[in-house]
Amino acid sequence: MPRQTNHAILSGKVQLFRRAGSGYWWCSTSVGGSQHKASTKEENLALAKNFAEDWYLELRGKSRAGLLKTEKTFAAAAAQFSKEYGIITEGQRSPRWVEGHQIRLRLHLIPFFGELGLSEVTAGKVQEYRVHRATTPPAGGKQPIKLTKGETPVYRAPSRSTIHDELVTLRQVLKTAIRHGWLEHLPDLSPPYRTQGKIVHRPWFSPEEYKQLYRATREYSRAARADHRWEAEQLHDYVLFLGNTGLRPDEARNLEHRDVSIEEEDGETILHIEVRGKRGVGYCKSMPGAVLPYQRLRDRPKPTLVQTRRARRRRGEDVSLPPAPVAIEYPEPTDRVFPGNHIKMFNNLLARTKLKLDRDGNPRTAYSLRHTYICLRLEEGADIYQIAKNCRTSVEMIQKFYAAHIKSTLDAAAINIRKPRVAKPGPPLLKIERPSRTGAADLPQLPARSPELRPTRRLAQSGGG
Repeated sequence: MPRQTNHAILSGKVQLFRRAGSGYWWCSTSVGGSQHKASTKEENLALAKNFAEDWYLELRGKSRAGLLKTEKTFAAAAAQFSKEYGIITEGQRSPRWVEGHQIRLRLHLIPFFGELGLSEVTAGKVQEYRVHRATTPPAGGKQPIKLTKGETPVYRAPSRSTIHDELVTLRQVLKTAIRHGWLEHLPDLSPPYRTQGKIVHRPWFSPEEYKQLYRATREYSRAARADHRWEAEQLHDYVLFLGNTGLRPDEARNLEHRDVSIEEEDGETILHIEVRGKRGVGYCKSMPGAVLPYQRLRDRPKPTLVQTRRARRRRGEDVSLPPAPVAIEYPEPTDRVFPGNHIKMFNNLLARTKLKLDRDGNPRTAYSLRHTYICLRLEEGADIYQIAKNCRTSVEMIQKFYAAHIKSTLDAAAINIRKPRVAKPGPPLLKIERPSRTGAADLPQLPARSPELRPTRRLAQSGGG
């Protein structure tokens, strides 16, 4: 914006000016070979001059003491990162993930690191940030609290994954500074005092629990009210479809009927699915158990308006007249396989069947159906590499989060192997040759015993000697 008026003080070393549309005076000067600018927050010129004099003298003192920052601040690097990231990663990152970076910068990172120079963001400062986030509630917005038994609000520290996401954003900002030459190297951002992480498994349904789940959805679809029956039937087929394909919930949400085909392969009828989701475009071959649920989804008419008197009155229709006939429509190839949202109904059903939490207290979600598919395939002895390809993930992820707690991946014959026992060698046996039939002349001549080596049985028995 153009400046409206200008005033110089301290022999022209400090300039005062106001921008168009702003009532505050600004001051600028050159100290230490760089230009500095600040708002006086004053509308009165005399008060603004007093502020500018104090501000200039403070800058001169910091410059002589070597305390004046001449490097880029973290806030400047964060602004550059925000400007670049969304443009460069367009189409490669989810808009929600890009927005998450901006939220983490605005709420947590810039208030803590913003005024620091980039070289001052050290490993120790990052550790202070971890402690700060675990002990200090955020300044604005809703404060995460946890009510104790005495109804006393206590600050609830953010989870480890939340802190991890914030440090990911911090690392991206520092890498932006390195690319622009504002920072020489990346500080150590790894968590200190870290030991080997525990092996945990994703919440899933065991074979018995999975059978209990789809039986519960089947019974619920049969007993549901007329205005809820379509959603209940969709939920039942949703559970069976994800449990036999291993699709992620977002992949199932993006799935259209034209992406699914029924094929014969190796003597079995399965589904060939073109998947679009987290990893872009991929392919999946289902278990035979997914064919019948998909056929029901494909042949089920679309939901129609409820024709009860209450629903018609709510829509403003005349209930004294008979309802208009409703045309039955079936899904088109471009329609989504799962057009509705089953989260609330699914969670309520898990709560009723007491399947919401697993043994370790981890809550089960729709994602648990994918975990169930992988675990059941591993228990059946499927090849882990083929499972990774079919589920569009890596062998490392499956080994880390799934195979580590599947007992069938352990080969008892290979674990309980024993070395064969070998008999210990005894004393050597004396070989005695039999005499030949020719007579005693062929026998070897033994040396005669000396009298000292002959047994003295009589003397031993008599006790003499």
